[in-house]
Amino acid sequence: MPHLAPHQPEHHDGARFRNPGKPFDKGLYELLKWQLTRRRQRWPTHVTNTAQPRFLTPQQGDQLAATWIGHATWVLQLGGQTLVTDPLLFERASPVPWAGPKRVRDPGASLAELPRVDAVLLSHNHFDHLDLPSVVALHRRDAPLFLVPLGNGKLLKKQGIDRVIELDWWQTTTLPGGAVTATLAPALHWSARSMTDHFAALWGSWLADDGLGRTVYFAGDTGYHSHFEQIRERLGPPSVALLPIGAYEPRWMMQYQHMNPDDAVRAHLDLGARVSLAMHHATFQLTDEAIDQPVRDLHAALERHAASSFLTPEVGETWRAPAG
Repeated sequence: MPHLAPHQPEHHDGARFRNPGKPFDKGLYELLKWQLTRRRQRWPTHVTNTAQPRFLTPQQGDQLAATWIGHATWVLQLGGQTLVTDPLLFERASPVPWAGPKRVRDPGASLAELPRVDAVLLSHNHFDHLDLPSVVALHRRDAPLFLVPLGNGKLLKKQGIDRVIELDWWQTTTLPGGAVTATLAPALHWSARSMTDHFAALWGSWLADDGLGRTVYFAGDTGYHSHFEQIRERLGPPSVALLPIGAYEPRWMMQYQHMNPDDAVRAHLDLGARVSLAMHHATFQLTDEAIDQPVRDLHAALERHAASSFLTPEVGETWRAPAG
């Protein structure tokens, strides 16, 4: 386990974690205001997936692939390792199985269909990103290594999961096998699993590196901020960036925690990513925009910024890096 440096003062005040330069100032009053005034667009109750995953085989371990399972869940294959981000493999993003946001698309692959998982990257502890039933199911099946931001390990250890490494921003660890490293990077967000633990655990994004020039950046949940430029400066432009484009309306409520598609395009350009893949949309209705609005807004933003190489895979679709 890497040495944990003292909490860095720019994102920890001695009691709670915080966003440097961009304090998250939305509380119960703003939440109630939003719920009482929201203009929620109608979503379908179910959408059938049309894509089929094409996971790499062990013989293709020198390649790079990313398969979108839905929401913020990806299967990443690089350096002969299989990583899963923010696994959410079941019906609801909720602390209880009978209430809360319900997915309109099935996962792009079921638990049984996933390749053996070597490591899980968790970005933060919100229920749509740290789903305990999914985490426990992966632990029981594969006993992978869990990488989490500071303060999140105890939640997993209460479930009997002991292969856990906690990292602070900009810390790096090497995965078993020695080829792939993972670095926790900043994000503009927040944490909570109850009314009393806001900001008690850290949040972040991840950069996985196979040591051969192939890197994957996973943004987790984030608003747009200068951290994307910092990530490029410190870790280099990623081969592929997985960027959220959904759950962004209304902006007065969401701008400091979720990017809209225009923000995502600016993040893509700040990172200097060779390719970016869209996520965090068309799976759960968490905010007010229509199910197809993020993709339409993304296309408009790409034209507005004269940008390209930002793709919108289908749930279940596998993207593979070009050879060479």
